[in-house]
Order: sequence, then structure tokens, then C-alpha cells
Amino acid sequence: MAKKGRVFSGARPTGRQHLGNYLGAIKNYVALQEDYECVYCIVDIHALTTVETTADLKQNTYEMALDWLAAGIRPEESILFVQSHVPQVMELHTLLSMVTQLGKLTDLPTFKEKVRQQPDNINYGLVGYPVLMTADIVLYKTDVVPVGIDQAPHIEFAREIVRSFNYRFNTKVLIEPQAKHTEVLKVLGIDGKEKMGKSLNNHIEIAAAPEETQQRVMQMVTDPARVKRTDPGNPDVCNVYTMHKLFSSPDEIEMVNRDCRTAALGCVDCKKLYAKNLNKHLEPFRAKRAELASKTGYVEEVLNDGAKRACAIAEKTMEEVREAIQLP
Repeated sequence: MAKKGRVFSGARPTGRQHLGNYLGAIKNYVALQEDYECVYCIVDIHALTTVETTADLKQNTYEMALDWLAAGIRPEESILFVQSHVPQVMELHTLLSMVTQLGKLTDLPTFKEKVRQQPDNINYGLVGYPVLMTADIVLYKTDVVPVGIDQAPHIEFAREIVRSFNYRFNTKVLIEPQAKHTEVLKVLGIDGKEKMGKSLNNHIEIAAAPEETQQRVMQMVTDPARVKRTDPGNPDVCNVYTMHKLFSSPDEIEMVNRDCRTAALGCVDCKKLYAKNLNKHLEPFRAKRAELASKTGYVEEVLNDGAKRACAIAEKTMEEVREAIQLP
């Protein structure tokens, strides 16, 4: 079946992936392979704009790639690689920076938010982050970028940079990427309040052992108004019930919804059922991960092969870019 075009997406190397990563991005990455030629990148250079140490960067990249592969990224079809392994992206980033207004970069809400988060580390890379992101996308002649609604402005800014470049150099070399709006689930952490994330230690790793997964699930906050076992609960405000709707059977979901409200089901048993179903869902992933991890050098081989294939596309694009600019 003919593919609909080329998809590009990238993520910072955060190591072993958690449920928020899995439900919000990885499942979508896997599904997109059915209809698109996919290019997936672990953006380690982007990570340098905020990390304080790079001691874990290599291991985090390995763990992330392993999780993606175990979840269903097919390297024989898709290109999976590390951003820094394709040096052409840095060249294109520099060239695109020549047609990008500084004022527009500093006015972006994402930049202002980073300034608030790290006021003592406002580095040049942080300002130029959207330019490097644009280079990531257009270097591979990307047609479509999957994003949530809240990320759409990032793609529109990339389109502006492409238009500026093509206009300045009277060319059509670079393609304006189209946003493919996807439903990105906001997965709450075990605290039931904040978005799941490692920085808050409120996450559940998808590669964790079943015992660890159950332990983390049992720490999850349920209906805060339900103090005693005999108190009726409200599933509508319970994060555990929200997760049941993703991992439990229709009959179990109906039972939890009904019995929680009448106090026929306690929070402990509710969480045990969720932990059981979550572990069952993740069984094939964990088995595949263990199999791939046992193959010495496999992940590195995949990433190296992906980099070679990505470089081939990237260099062809850069030849056209250099010619358009008329670089000597």
C-alpha cells in the first residue's frame, strides 16, 4: 500500500519511558507506521539546552530507543536515529537562523516559560530551540508532523521559517510541514494532580517489573473525599478509574464505576485490579524488551543504521539548500 507521505517526530532522551510517554506519544508513533514513512529522532542536542549534566545522556538514549523498539517501532521500515549522529542538522540550523527574526523567538510563549523555569540558564540554544526544531523537520522533507493542539503553534512557526527561507533565496527547496493533530492524552501521575513525569517522581515505568508496577499503583491517590472504606466514592474524580478505562475490560469498568459509588468496592481492591490489568497489558512489551536487550549491540546497530539512512536524505536536502543560497 502506498504511503501518505513522510512523518517526522522527535523526543528528548529521558531514559526508560513511563505510562505518560507510552499513551501520549509512543502508541501513536507505532500506529503511524501503517500509513506513513516514519522518521523518529531522539533529540539529544535539544536536551543540552536544559540538562545540568550529560552523565546519563548516553544511557538514557539507549533505554529510550529500547522502549520504542519494544513497543513496536519497526526499524526495517522506519528510520530511528539520534539527532547528533546527523551533523547536517546543525548546518541547516545555522542557515535557517539567518532568516529568523530574534524578536519572534524571544516572544514565543515556550521561550518565556523556559525563562521562568530556568532563569539562571538562558542560553543561546534555548533561544534558538525552535530553529533547530525546524531544521529537524525540514531536513528530511517532512510532509506531516504529529502534534497535540497545544503544540500547533510550534509547527506554524516552522512554516514561517520555511517561507522566509524560500522567499529570501527564491526557491522551493524546503517543504512547509503540515500539522497532524493527534489526541495526546494528559496522563496524571500517582499523585492524581500533576502530569506524570520523572521530575516529580509520580510516574510508572512501562518496563518496570510487575511487582514494582503494583507497588506504584498502590500508591496512587483515589477520591480524596473518600476517607473510610465504607464511604461511597466518586469515580469521576478518581485517577485510578480513569486508568481503568484505558486498561480494563468494559465489564470491569462498569463494575468499578457502579461498586465504587456504593462502597461495594474499596480503593485497595480497585487499585489491585488496575495493577493486574496494567501488568497483563504490558506483558508482551516487557517480553520483547528483554529479548531485544539480550541481543548485544542491537540497539546501537539500529541507531547507526538509522543515522546512515537519515544522513543520506539529509545530505541530499543540504545540497539543494547550498545551491539555493549559492554558497561557493
